[in-house]
Amino acid sequence: MGRHDKEMDVESLQKSGHRRGRCLDVFLVGSVIFLFVAVAVVTAGGLMLVMQLHSKQDAPRPYFEYQASQQTGQTPDSTFKAQNFAYLEALSSELRTSTVKLDSIPYGTGTSVGSNFEFDSQQHSLTPKEAGTYFIYIELSLTCTHNCSSGHLSVHVGDKLTCEVELPDRVDSTPVSRKCWTVSQLQKEKLLTQMTVPKELENWKLELGSSGLGMFLVG
Repeated sequence: MGRHDKEMDVESLQKSGHRRGRCLDVFLVGSVIFLFVAVAVVTAGGLMLVMQLHSKQDAPRPYFEYQASQQTGQTPDSTFKAQNFAYLEALSSELRTSTVKLDSIPYGTGTSVGSNFEFDSQQHSLTPKEAGTYFIYIELSLTCTHNCSSGHLSVHVGDKLTCEVELPDRVDSTPVSRKCWTVSQLQKEKLLTQMTVPKELENWKLELGSSGLGMFLVG
């Protein structure tokens, strides 16, 4: 093989390597774009569902009724049963660093925890029975009892969602509300809701009727 042939072989290999590199770059960019679009679609879908929930008087029961009727044309007490939805209300208005005490609420002939979830009322934990993508949200409403100092509290749902609340100096009972949400992949794992509260927030309290944890399957 002559020198010219060797130069041609090297040049061909270089061109082939460049082509493979370009194909790999295109594949990687395409994969990133696909993942971004997929996450955006799931998040948008979850956000639309939460907007529907709060458009129904900011309470879970009217939302369950609306969603069931949309899916089946029947009442929540029939075949739909809202099995993929769960909502738990706060049981205690006290703010302290501990597991947040939660409980289901009456819904139809059952409760606000669908059959796709297991709720442990002793540990106040919620476990999805099916692996999948879930929309998780927290809603908090806090009021001042008297002469409240400013401070910061946080609420964590496992390692999936953290909700931070900045409370101002306050002397009246004007509520401070905060809603946080995420879309997360769950593998039938038990979720505990933990609150971290500094001592200076002792005169603040949690409003029970408008504070809780919700979750529903989106895919």
